Amino acid sequence: MSGVLATVDMRTQLAGHNRLELLLFRLAGEQLFGINVFKVQEVIQCPALTQIPNSHRVVCGIAHMRERTVTVMDLGKAIGGPGVDAADDHFVVVTEYNQFVQGFLVDGVDRIVNMHWEEILPPPKGIGNDNYLTAVTRVEGELVEIIDVEKVLAEVVGWNDEVSQELVTQASDQESAQETQPLVLVADDSSVARSQIKRTLEKLGIGSVLVNDGKQALRLLQQWAEEDNEIPLQQRIFMVISDIEMPEMDGYTFTAEVRKDARLSAMHVLLHTSLSGVFNNAMVDKVGADNFIAKFQPDVLAKKVLERLQAWREMNAAA
Repeated sequence: MSGVLATVDMRTQLAGHNRLELLLFRLAGEQLFGINVFKVQEVIQCPALTQIPNSHRVVCGIAHMRERTVTVMDLGKAIGGPGVDAADDHFVVVTEYNQFVQGFLVDGVDRIVNMHWEEILPPPKGIGNDNYLTAVTRVEGELVEIIDVEKVLAEVVGWNDEVSQELVTQASDQESAQETQPLVLVADDSSVARSQIKRTLEKLGIGSVLVNDGKQALRLLQQWAEEDNEIPLQQRIFMVISDIEMPEMDGYTFTAEVRKDARLSAMHVLLHTSLSGVFNNAMVDKVGADNFIAKFQPDVLAKKVLERLQAWREMNAAA
């Protein structure tokens, strides 16, 4: 199966065209699940695992792969399903998220499909906040559930979301007497990522408006631009923090659309992505993003926000 993914890096040209490729797989049962191929390094038959005492309940063990040690997790158990009895007859999907490499144990790998982000839809409303879905789609009439892997990793590994006191103090020192208060628009399909960003901004004394995808973010910016408001939009919203992978409209396409709209073209856009392993710098420049950082490093995010905030305040003072 690793041969199927040998040309993953050649597929980065999909970025910027609102397209993606999904690796489809199954856990226990017939339900299909999907993961972005950009996150996948390889798929292998589960190797021998070394058990780790007192590890998290979904950790099956660790394995030595390609000169590195990788933690292997039972993905089915992680999302509330039945666990695997015998790991050796299953597959491991080796992925990179937020600059960490880990393996997810799955029952079977189906195939890779090329899709448009508009075909990837938010989870249906009314399913509650405890689910592990970040999106859904259909492939040949069959429902595919796309798992919020960041939520799984937050529960198993845990991410540090504390901003250093030095940066909190710096933010306090930068406080301005201006009537216009700093506000950031955040677009991310992961509930965990949205919460992490919101908490980071709150510690800096910055408000936020949260949306689930690029299409919602674009519509909201356009709506605000159309409002009869004495204060220009760029003096109300000092930056946008956007994920790249999002249903309906990805972060690349969102940024390109912002740059096309004369009312929004000066908006500062920071792309905030877990695609650290295959991030295409040329693509970021092409769509006109102002900057990008990998998830989730609260101090790195805080520094970028404070840099932009200082420039925004200087711009407002000169206006």
